[in-house]
Amino acid sequence: MAEEHSSPQVVSRVAELREQLNYHNYRYYVLDDPVISDAEFDRLMAELTRLEEDYGLASPDSPTQRVGAQPLDKFETVLHRQPMLSLENAFSEAEAREFDDRLKRFLRITEEFPYVLEPKMDGCAVELVYENGRLTTGSTRGDGYRGENVTQNLKTIHSIPLSLLTEVAPAPELLEVRGEAYMDLAEFKQLNEARLARGESAFANPRNAAAGSLRQLDPRITAARPLKIYCYGVGEVRGRNFDTQWEVLQTLKQWGLRVNPLIARGRGIDAAIAYHRDLEHRRHGLPYEIDGIVIKVDPLVLQERLGAKSRSPRWSLAYKFAATQATTKVLAIEVNVGRTGAVTPMAVMEPVEVGGVTVSRATLHNEDEVAKKDVRVGDTVLVQRAGDVIPEVVKVILEERPPDAQPFKMPVHCPVCDSLLVRPPGEKVTRCPNPDCVASLTRGIQHFAGKRAMDIDGLGEKIVQQLVEVGLVKEVSDLYRLTEDDLIPLERFAEKSAQNIISAIKASKAVPLWRLINALGIRYVGEATAQVLARHFQTPDALREASKEDLLHVEGVGAQVASSIRDFFQSERHQALIKKLQDNGVRSLPPEPQAASPLAGKTFVFTGGLADLSRGEAKALVAARGGKVTSSVSAKTDYVVAGSDPGSKLAKARELEVTVLNEAEFGELLKRST
Repeated sequence: MAEEHSSPQVVSRVAELREQLNYHNYRYYVLDDPVISDAEFDRLMAELTRLEEDYGLASPDSPTQRVGAQPLDKFETVLHRQPMLSLENAFSEAEAREFDDRLKRFLRITEEFPYVLEPKMDGCAVELVYENGRLTTGSTRGDGYRGENVTQNLKTIHSIPLSLLTEVAPAPELLEVRGEAYMDLAEFKQLNEARLARGESAFANPRNAAAGSLRQLDPRITAARPLKIYCYGVGEVRGRNFDTQWEVLQTLKQWGLRVNPLIARGRGIDAAIAYHRDLEHRRHGLPYEIDGIVIKVDPLVLQERLGAKSRSPRWSLAYKFAATQATTKVLAIEVNVGRTGAVTPMAVMEPVEVGGVTVSRATLHNEDEVAKKDVRVGDTVLVQRAGDVIPEVVKVILEERPPDAQPFKMPVHCPVCDSLLVRPPGEKVTRCPNPDCVASLTRGIQHFAGKRAMDIDGLGEKIVQQLVEVGLVKEVSDLYRLTEDDLIPLERFAEKSAQNIISAIKASKAVPLWRLINALGIRYVGEATAQVLARHFQTPDALREASKEDLLHVEGVGAQVASSIRDFFQSERHQALIKKLQDNGVRSLPPEPQAASPLAGKTFVFTGGLADLSRGEAKALVAARGGKVTSSVSAKTDYVVAGSDPGSKLAKARELEVTVLNEAEFGELLKRST
């Protein structure tokens, strides 16, 4: 039916639906605070789609037009009305202070002036042009003067409004908005996993993924990519004047454009440096990548006086963080044997600084991972380090591969005990099956004596290795037969140090049950599961006698864990070990009453991956202490635990001022509630 035949009621309803859907898009994608269900949103969208199709009322700024354009043959060129200049970089506090001094000299002032401080997103810079409140053109930065017209692709990003909200601030005649398109780390990881599963190459990093997604000739491909945007400034504006950069950002938010909630204002360079330090400390808890901060002179009148150099504005500076990625050369590939017999390939590299730390070793995870990345001795590789995570090899720089580099082959025999290695069906990990292998024995004893197990103070790696090498300890029960006379003749020992070690061993004979369970080193049972098992079964005898069905009733224990526990306690070797421990006086203390836990009644939300716990274990630990775990963040949430690659829940927590814990802080909270 043609538009002229549509009734005023239909036209009014279409306008009403567009307004509602634009508002709910804003609530969901910009504020991360929806006020209707997904089903209700879909119902409204379906009604609008039907009315537009039936009455010929579709328009470019309708929410139904996010994806609908035909694939392009090529991108047209767009000229930026004002150049999108790059920023001058600083890599040290001294350089940041020199920037401030330079501005004062140029302006001939001595007093401190206000700065706006923003996270420097590591994405793809774009420009959005709104005419009378409607998005008309979207483009890439390009060379700063001209970019590619990617309007149809940018329209697929739901956090970009097709029409500005005008309830608080009327839309100007012309508005050029500058922003950074990016991907959250968790969604980037999922995208790469999907690409690899289809036999496609993985993106090197989220920035490349964002840029590649925006340059798709088919907008349907872009629509399938998890792109978001943060807006950070404006170019040419007609019909609205601003006094400060801060006012610009606040007004962009009023128009429904997404602005990073971590922006701040501060007077003087000291405030900027403090902001840089704080954000560098917090960066690994963010759901997206940032590589520094941006310092901008706040008053626009001062920005005008300062002007620009040929390539960058004088009034702004990118103060970078220490790099978390670097390139280096692989000198060797070694394999390490862990306490469970797991054989892990490790790249030995030329030392390189990554994230402010010098690293010379990086994990290659397992045989399949080495093969997938095709890491070879002599290769130049890109390595990365996030937070306190062990550095890992991201990719090989194939262009720099030596012609004689040979593919890595997993050893057939254990490098320590020469046993034939095995790789059980369905598992990625190759293992040494020898329970008496010195490497797994040594690491097993270290685990047994660790702080979160039997907590035997002073029994570190070198001492354990020495005790194993001289034959004094062949299994953990041997620790409890040691005497001071055994230790004094050994290197590193004197009478006092021997007394201290023996005293620490004796003190460990009576420990909470969860510590003993954790110390035994049952496969798939870590500290969290050990605490849950202790609270559920109360005594070691009850745990030993539990059937698989009994174990499956424990929260956080699945089939794999239950089978592993049963196999452990049914093993004659382990039964003998437990008897020896008991004969040497090792006993467990019953768990404390749950009411004593400071977690009782507290609500937790988890986001991102934890290094030492599975998500199930972490939830079970909270539940075992009387807390509860929910899937979404609200004002009623007490704690958000943010691991690596956290999602949008972290930003929501900061917006609601909910306490955010990293994994170490979560561990301390658990320790206080043990």
